[in-house]
Amino acid sequence: MDYLSVNQQGWDRRVQTHVTSDFYDVAGFLAGNSSLQEIELAALNVEGKSLLHLQCHFGLDTLSWARLGAKVTGVDLSGAAIEQAKLLATQAKLDADFICTDVYQVTKQVAGQFDIVFTSYGAIVWLPDLNKWAQTIASKLKTGGQFYMVEFHPAQAVFDGYSYFHQDEPDVDDEPTYTENAGDETETFMSWPHSLADVINALIRAGIEIDSFNEFDFSPYNCFDGLTEETVEVTLAQGTAPRSRYFVEQQGQRLPLTYAISGYKKA
Repeated sequence: MDYLSVNQQGWDRRVQTHVTSDFYDVAGFLAGNSSLQEIELAALNVEGKSLLHLQCHFGLDTLSWARLGAKVTGVDLSGAAIEQAKLLATQAKLDADFICTDVYQVTKQVAGQFDIVFTSYGAIVWLPDLNKWAQTIASKLKTGGQFYMVEFHPAQAVFDGYSYFHQDEPDVDDEPTYTENAGDETETFMSWPHSLADVINALIRAGIEIDSFNEFDFSPYNCFDGLTEETVEVTLAQGTAPRSRYFVEQQGQRLPLTYAISGYKKA
């Protein structure tokens, strides 16, 4: 099977379900809420900077960065998602560019270089080759520009029966979407596991100098089975507010559920 066509069709079909879900809360976003989570908000200052968002889905996070002062460009494989992102930008009166393209074609399809390249939460599992991904990131960063990613921890997938380590053959799953309004309809997707070593070494090989790597014992999303919710007070540049965190324990010890990497393009 052609993984690009399979995954593109799956994500195209998911868009309208996601737009109308409580999980994504589009109405709240249009009323002024941010879709960004505490990990990335604490790490990045985007005001006045150009930002490229890889695998942006239908653009909520991209547009939330725009509200914080970034000049944003979002790219995604799904044409339906990009059309929805453009509509949301118009409705929210935010300046943003959205381009429908495969990550591996970004170098050809997206002009210029950026101060920041950003990707987050459930993005890289759809990519078979992290070396090409990292090379794309390096090609779109200005010299000294920052790459930042926050992702679900690959150790979590082991508890769902997936490999922690890279494998050439993809996992092929027929599954419903993860939002609360999912029906019985399923889509076929092809994905690949990537260990932390795979991610870090791919970035190093591409010339990204990593300056921080952090692991977290919570997810900001209730998107895995068996998670427990807690509410904490979080202080960010935007102020102090309660935030929901979701965690899981094994024999009384919390497991890593997310991680973040920051790095810069070498001169």
